[in-house]
Amino acid sequence: MSEFLQQLINGIAWGSIYALIALGYTMVYGVLRLINFAHGDVYMVGAFAGFYAVKWLGLAQEPTIFGAVAVFLLSMGACGILGFVIERGAYKPLRKAPRLTALITAIGVSLLLENAGQLIFGADPKFFPQIIAKKDVISSGGIILTNQQVIVLGVSLFLMASLQLFVMRTKTGKAMRAVSFNREAASLMGISVDRIISITFVLGSALAGAAAILVGLTNPKIEPLMGIMPGIKAFVAAVLGGIGNIPGAMLGGMIMGIAEVMVVGYLSSTYRDAIAFAILILILLFKPSGLLGGFTGEKA
Repeated sequence: MSEFLQQLINGIAWGSIYALIALGYTMVYGVLRLINFAHGDVYMVGAFAGFYAVKWLGLAQEPTIFGAVAVFLLSMGACGILGFVIERGAYKPLRKAPRLTALITAIGVSLLLENAGQLIFGADPKFFPQIIAKKDVISSGGIILTNQQVIVLGVSLFLMASLQLFVMRTKTGKAMRAVSFNREAASLMGISVDRIISITFVLGSALAGAAAILVGLTNPKIEPLMGIMPGIKAFVAAVLGGIGNIPGAMLGGMIMGIAEVMVVGYLSSTYRDAIAFAILILILLFKPSGLLGGFTGEKA
């Protein structure tokens, strides 16, 4: 039982990171009906932005909580700016183009970021400095809960709840929902569709930056291709929960993280990546709209 509880704790912490990345996929799909395959690579850029921020702030030798917060904000800011540049440079000119064109462009942007990352950061893996020292919060009966896992879960839940409140309670959030429902009608109501789409990209990319720093806490190896598999798994999590649905992305991320950790713990790490694709096939076969999604039909 203690082993199961330990795996569950690990799975929830890991799943909360998938949920943060999945929110970027689901938000962009919700307002633009585009699967932004470059989102996983934005997450990679966030990890390197944090890596260099740690060096710039000198936190590798003397980690502080204020320094860690600064690294979070710098990484989120860098990713938000990158998301804005990607949307304005690559996707906005294709607003009226067929969706397949935008989809191919997303793949192209992804490849561009991966290769640019290898050119700029180097292809060799790097060690992400420990900006928060690891300590056991609970260590009893074979169950260990570390302060890093508590931080990962706490920060993830805070960001997810903040996003949900932003979308449901603010004027900009209402505009995002209006654009998601019908872009043309939202435009006729005086909503700047381009501005709302840019805000959506910035928010989703900033969350990917936060996820990258949280991963750096628990899995400190970073490299330019690190966004590929987490990006795919987060996309599967978004589909699992119901792509376009924010609570669905959170639920899908948690399920994905727990399933992956359980498979590694009770079967074999060989199947770690296969579980994501197995879940994708099952959800597409039996509930293609996702656990919390519903068919809304094609929108303009």
